[in-house]
Amino acid sequence: MIKAIAFTLVLIAAFAFFGYSARRIFLLIKIGKPNNRFDNVKTRIKNVTVIAFGQSKLFRDPIAGIVHALIFWGFLLFLAAVLESFIQGFAPEFSFEFLGPLYSMMTITQDLFGVLVIISVLMALYRRFIQKVKRLQVDREGNIDAAFILVMILFVVLSMMGQNAAHVAKADFQLSQPWEIRPLTQYLAHIFSSPDSATVPFEVFWWMHVVFVLGFLNYLPYSKHLHVITSVPNVYFAEELNKRAQLKPIDLNDENLEYFGVNDIEKFTWKQLLDGFSCTECGRCDSVCPALTVGKPLSPRKIITNIRDRTLEKGPLILKGETEDVVIDNTLVPNYTSEAALWSCTTCMACVQECPVMIEHVGSIVDMRRHLVLMESNFPPELATTFKNLENNASPWAFPASERAAWADGMGIKTMAEDSNTEYLFWVGCAGSFDERYKKVSRAFAGIMQEAGVDFRILGTEEQCNGDTARRLGNEYLAQTLLQSNVETMNNYGVKKIVTACPHCFNSLKNEFPQFGGNYEVKHHSEFIDELIAAGKIKTGENVNEAKITYHDPCYLGRYNDIYDEPRNLVEQATGAPAVEMERNRSKSFCCGAGGGRMFMEDTEGGRINIERSKEALETGADTIATACPFCMTMMTDGVKTLEKADEVKVKDIAEIVYENLKHK
Repeated sequence: MIKAIAFTLVLIAAFAFFGYSARRIFLLIKIGKPNNRFDNVKTRIKNVTVIAFGQSKLFRDPIAGIVHALIFWGFLLFLAAVLESFIQGFAPEFSFEFLGPLYSMMTITQDLFGVLVIISVLMALYRRFIQKVKRLQVDREGNIDAAFILVMILFVVLSMMGQNAAHVAKADFQLSQPWEIRPLTQYLAHIFSSPDSATVPFEVFWWMHVVFVLGFLNYLPYSKHLHVITSVPNVYFAEELNKRAQLKPIDLNDENLEYFGVNDIEKFTWKQLLDGFSCTECGRCDSVCPALTVGKPLSPRKIITNIRDRTLEKGPLILKGETEDVVIDNTLVPNYTSEAALWSCTTCMACVQECPVMIEHVGSIVDMRRHLVLMESNFPPELATTFKNLENNASPWAFPASERAAWADGMGIKTMAEDSNTEYLFWVGCAGSFDERYKKVSRAFAGIMQEAGVDFRILGTEEQCNGDTARRLGNEYLAQTLLQSNVETMNNYGVKKIVTACPHCFNSLKNEFPQFGGNYEVKHHSEFIDELIAAGKIKTGENVNEAKITYHDPCYLGRYNDIYDEPRNLVEQATGAPAVEMERNRSKSFCCGAGGGRMFMEDTEGGRINIERSKEALETGADTIATACPFCMTMMTDGVKTLEKADEVKVKDIAEIVYENLKHK
């Protein structure tokens, strides 16, 4: 009776305090702006099953993945043991043994995963404090927090195992039912000399287990490991691939909108604030960030933890209705997150790809850029020229629109204005129209389509920049102007199908134009050429040589749109040999450094991302670097030149490789 009363008081106090703490976090998250994340329930449940419970993303780093998965799965499986212990607080003789054979699964699991979790915790401590894995290194407070959490997990498991061993010893070292299987527990039970000697230790271990579990639960809301609670909902509310690939538009027609972008927490959405509370500072995002890798002042992890820390600092004052305070007067940008960090981002999406709890770093970074550009006109000086060119020429370069179709001279290619009765629009893009090197790619791809008998047109002088550069740089007003103008032009011509060689154009046309009424079937040229070969409309292998080719995955083609196989298929179909892979490839590919508007910015801080990637390409021993993006081609070409390998290694688009090896009819 005394035990039941004491346990009841402890349980009520623990859950009351946890309820208070959980409500506090919930109210802080509610400060954020509305954001509909309640659609696509089936997909969201699937993501939770595969990513949250299945731990799929964690296994991208095999060692760390195994360690974390064993701890996570162990805790899930221990929930039955915890529930059994809690019920024993009111009914000491209670057991789930009435479940029959199912009970044997519970008892074996407790023994097996008890050992595995202990080993995993010790491995985690070793990796953080002895091996000192780079991405796990945080400040002193963070290390103390991590150590405390891991030790608490260790004590929860050890107390559970001690309780189980004492329970068996109390029963004269016998298991009560044939289906109660506890191989390790039976062995450990013999640390007690007799059944009587196990009575007091059982109560001690029981209380330890209960207190450690409730203590762990109540510590989490004040820990950087709150993700134990928030990770599942954060994964559930995360966007699927096609939505992650698009930026959310600002309603520029809303006359009540008083600000654009984000400079502090109350301007973020509730999901972006939830991202902050879901970050465990594992550093996976930092470990793959190209900007951080070469020493630029960007840490994706810091971007997100700054949001969390600022929410904890300013949020309570907002909830109290305070308007005057030193804390209120500061802003997230620039007092906590530097402008230099924001402008270092290439929007390559590597951080989002690696995050095991589906945090969406890129959207938050672009939202803060939007504030700098639209509210403060505060951006790197070289971007003034880029914006001016986009405004005056509908291109980031200072070329007049009258020259947009000059690349096609002599090829007999019609414009939509000349004849709009066609199946496909070839969206050439600014680089394909004006960049001398990439004009060759435009001609190669057009030549492939002509060889295949594809009926296509171009917009010529009516085509304008797709808006990707302006959008990623935060100039949403300029981006929407370009987007809407292009949509109007194409809709007037009744465009239904589009092919393009530029992944940035492809991503924008496919994923963002629908936001403004531009709903088209869009294919990247790698997909389109692959389909032409599969359909037998073109044949390759005419000039096969012994060239060794490595393929660089463009971020906006791979991570943004999950296109990895088609470009590789083309390399093999055209040359007869598969591409040799760089160490970082496919979804783990390293950015060229040009995305997010970085193509038009100077490298004033840190190293150069394109040099890092070019070195990796050269290490394969390839004599040709293939890619499928104009920005990547420019950056890789520059990297090869800088490394003084231009005479030995060529950079080509996959369309050029296919065109060179066409068997003409």
